[in-house]
Amino acid sequence: MGQMVKNLVHQQYRLAVLMSSGQGRESGEGSSRSVSAPADHQQPPQLSRYESQKRRDWNTFGQYLKNQRPPVAMSQCNYNHVLDFLRYLDQFGKTKVHLQGCVFFGQPEPPGPCACPLRQAWGSLDALIGRLRAAYEENGGLPETNPFASGAIRLYLRDVRGSQAKARGIPYKKKKKKRNQMKATDETTNFQMQSA
Repeated sequence: MGQMVKNLVHQQYRLAVLMSSGQGRESGEGSSRSVSAPADHQQPPQLSRYESQKRRDWNTFGQYLKNQRPPVAMSQCNYNHVLDFLRYLDQFGKTKVHLQGCVFFGQPEPPGPCACPLRQAWGSLDALIGRLRAAYEENGGLPETNPFASGAIRLYLRDVRGSQAKARGIPYKKKKKKRNQMKATDETTNFQMQSA
């Protein structure tokens, strides 16, 4: 029974990934032939790619919670369920993350194959959490109870980013905020001087 549930969630996740990459489109999509809806039936506006992905992510997470033993209601969901979901998704990852003992540890472009695991890339997890965080509130959740906005989730993502950066030899650089703030201050000062 547990394997069947795991396969169902895996299939839903793979479908969501295929749809987001455009590989799961129906064969007629993109053709020049158009089918018009009857005048009395207005079709809802087509969702943007982001909105479609957010809906798929939300449905996938909801299915994941339902498949837990015992099932978890969305109202009972907390950051631990979110962390478990992120760890569960690792098995479907496509990013090679070298282990500490691997000869390619810390090399951005290893010269050969190794047996290190494939994981979800940090950027993918970060984007997923952003979409789920927005979807939670759009579906009636309160910002102060949003499990996707928990400090534990931010800490987990920071750890994943750091460990993947070390393992893959790719430094993540912090965005420089001071320079932009100083530039804006200089422009404001120049504007005040010119108008005086």
